Amino acid sequence: MKILIKEIKTVLPDQRKIFSVQECNVYIDGDTIKAVIETDKKKETRAPFSDKTADYVISGKDRLLLPGLINAHSHIYMNFMRGCGDDLSFDDWLFKRIFPIEDKMTDEDVKWGTRLGLLEMIESGTTAFIDMNLNMLPCGEAIEEAGLRGIISRGLVGSGPDDEGAIRRIKETMEAREKYLENDLIEVCMGPHAPYSCEEKLQQYIAELAGEYNMKVNMHLSESRKEVADCKKKYGCSPIELANRAGLFKNRTIAAHCVHVSEDDLDILYKNRVTVASNPASNMKLGNGIAPIPRMLKKKINVALGTDGAASNNTLNMFHELSLMTLIHKGVSEQAQCISAKEGLKMMTMAGAKAMGKEYEIGSVEEGKKADLVILNTDTASFMPRNDYIASLAYSCNGSEVDTVIVNGQILMEKREVKTLDKEKIFFENEKIKERLIK
Repeated sequence: MKILIKEIKTVLPDQRKIFSVQECNVYIDGDTIKAVIETDKKKETRAPFSDKTADYVISGKDRLLLPGLINAHSHIYMNFMRGCGDDLSFDDWLFKRIFPIEDKMTDEDVKWGTRLGLLEMIESGTTAFIDMNLNMLPCGEAIEEAGLRGIISRGLVGSGPDDEGAIRRIKETMEAREKYLENDLIEVCMGPHAPYSCEEKLQQYIAELAGEYNMKVNMHLSESRKEVADCKKKYGCSPIELANRAGLFKNRTIAAHCVHVSEDDLDILYKNRVTVASNPASNMKLGNGIAPIPRMLKKKINVALGTDGAASNNTLNMFHELSLMTLIHKGVSEQAQCISAKEGLKMMTMAGAKAMGKEYEIGSVEEGKKADLVILNTDTASFMPRNDYIASLAYSCNGSEVDTVIVNGQILMEKREVKTLDKEKIFFENEKIKERLIK
């Protein structure tokens, strides 16, 4: 389908990848942004089609066009656990609350929980994500229905390549990889869970498989002080040093959290081009602390933004995460310029695209890139008066302003109506799961 988004304020990158806002006509042909033409430059002759030849025209009046938001770390299936493990320490939350619920989950539970997470993502402007799940095929089926772009992994735990549970989970991963190998929207990666659940021998084996099959790696690292202390006691090194020693960083790796890290850890991340997926809300809510993001940025580490799961964060809303990211570091450092709204926006767009290995395909509104786009209604109290659109995204937006979501050229939501998922059915099924599993 040929879509014209007409005369709309558009967040654009310049040559330095710093965002600005210009009024544009944006032309989509199939799954691709065909042209982005600033309306004051009188270059309409370059337009691949006009109002008359477009199949569909979207008015840009009182609207703002963004690249689709990218959630660099999530556990979408956890959405039915929202509010079931609040105000607990990390270990009590994970081992005493979450793992016992997961042990009772069925494939259908995973599918309906995932649908609820995908619905929340669409409604708050997320178009792509990196996820760690429990059951790959039910998760993939839900993503296909919703129409989002995702990299998915199975949480891999165990002692080594001879561990029966680890073998089963790796087999599930490889089966899913085979199924989605030719899929434009879904990619499967390796998901060693964490150093306390995935021991060194298993990490080494996963690293070998990832290299052999050209797969990315998605892992939790250095999330809590206890994790770091236990790892040093058991292996004589930090979680990041362990993952590097195991060979995981030879592959494109997304390291979630990285809250408690040394300078040596940061040097390892930079040298191996590891992306840090920072999850400020989850880290603070579980009492794990605040990641040293300014230090990471100074070392030129790619830092992307994630929400973690709704069982810890309670929301998958990236605007909430953007606000936290740009505020907490100003407060901690006592420097108002510490992380700007533009830098935060880059973390959940271009840096997220780089984490996915798709920096030349998504993450910005540019000709030739995939049509993963979000349109916000700026005729709202949260945007008025419209002094600075990008500042509003970080400091006053709440996600309810998202009006239209497009992924790969397909309109998934328009005028707040989600077209690919049955909201009432999703709510009904998740209530049933809650009644059965949440005691």
